Formats: sequence, structure tokens, C-alpha cells
Amino acid sequence: MTKDELSAWASANGWQMAGEYLSLMKPPRFDVPIVRLVLKATVASLEIRKPTGKWEKVAGDSYSKIVPDPDNGVPGGLGLDTINGLTSLMHDNKDRLVFAKFK
Repeated sequence: MTKDELSAWASANGWQMAGEYLSLMKPPRFDVPIVRLVLKATVASLEIRKPTGKWEKVAGDSYSKIVPDPDNGVPGGLGLDTINGLTSLMHDNKDRLVFAKFK
């Protein structure tokens, strides 16, 4: 995947820009980013905010090694499919963004 393809996938699946990073927000207020994708020139990394407020890198790889899963399209190589609760967090964020358009 390229940086643009990864950004497009994330935007379509509930991620939103918070500062300069694509992030998933913490429910129920959705104003604090708790997971973010750091997309640099040649590598992408996934970081999770610890309770202390510091960001911890949990996975990362070069764009050439990140490939979408043929079944569900989730990019492999970033650990997105191995983190408990990440799928439901993406659904919560995506639903909030969709329903915000109806207000």
C-alpha cells in the first residue's frame, strides 16, 4: 500500500485527522485521540496512547510490506488485526462520523 492508499482506507473506516495524524477518538465524547497512524515518507506506524498520556509505538513497517487483507481490506503489517477492541473502536468512530452528517 502507498501512503495515500493507507490514508484513504483509514478515512473510510472511521479514522479522522487530529493534529497531523489519522486518529481514532475515545468514546463517548470523541475528543481525545487514543490510537493514531503516523504516516511518514517511507514507513507507517501505529501508536497507542497510554494512560499517562505518552504515545507508545506498537507496530510499524514500510509501505511496501503493508498489504490489505483480501477478505476484509484491513492493512496487514501494522498489527491492526491483533489489537483487542480496535475493530469496535473503528466502528464506533465510523458510526459517529456518519451520524454527525445527519445533524
